[in-house]
Amino acid sequence: MITLEQIQERSAESIRQSGMTQSEVARQLGIKRQLITCCTKGIKMPALDTFANHCKVIDADPAYILGLRG
Repeated sequence: MITLEQIQERSAESIRQSGMTQSEVARQLGIKRQLITCCTKGIKMPALDTFANHCKVIDADPAYILGLRG
C-alpha cells in the first residue's frame, strides 16, 4: 500500500525530473505556486483534474505517482 507521503514524494520528484520549477508548473496550470507547494507537502490535495493536468505538464505517469506502477 502506498502512503500519502509517498505520493507527495513522487510528485515532488517528478517535478524535479521534469526540469521545471514549481512556478513554471503553476503558471502552465493557471494556479498559484503555493498550491503546488501545499500539495507536495501534504497540506492540500489537488482536484482530480488539476492532478491530471499536472501530470501532463510535467510529463509524469499518474499511475507511478499514485503507486499503481513501480
